Amino acid sequence: MGRKRRLLCAWLAAIALVMASAGISRAQTPAAAAPDAPILMVKGEVKQELRLSAADFKALPRTKVTAKGHDGVSHEYEGVTLQSLLAKSGVPQGHEIRGKEMTLVVLADASDKYRVVFSLAELDGDFAGEQVLVADTEDGKALDAQHGPVQLVVPGDKRQGRWVRMLNSITVQRIGESK
Repeated sequence: MGRKRRLLCAWLAAIALVMASAGISRAQTPAAAAPDAPILMVKGEVKQELRLSAADFKALPRTKVTAKGHDGVSHEYEGVTLQSLLAKSGVPQGHEIRGKEMTLVVLADASDKYRVVFSLAELDGDFAGEQVLVADTEDGKALDAQHGPVQLVVPGDKRQGRWVRMLNSITVQRIGESK
């Protein structure tokens, strides 16, 4: 019961953080970026910031998932799991997520200013294990400009409210100290 309560508290605090910071401006990805320009950044409470170009992103270990898109039709998405991007950045994983690490949240930001939040624990296989994919293809084709260059896909969600098109940054933030 204690673990569930901590997860619920982290969720509530994350929601409050997102609501409080909704007006904060952030860097946006330019519409016509150079080939080596970053398409995705992973930053914040990380050991190593990532600035991934399209080529860097393609070189990472790939995963495919099938999920119903906004159109209600099943599509095959391919990309990199969010958990592996967080691991590559040095974010705590598995047994390392305890105590103050239970207060880490993951903010996904889009170039159109859409934002969603996840608790770090829900993205980890030792906890809820929510599989979240940062996709760059749909049905074998690169995402169009309206959805890409990368998009967050959350196959386990009944609605696509946490799917983030035009994803440009992932920020790991601490929302408070556990006692």
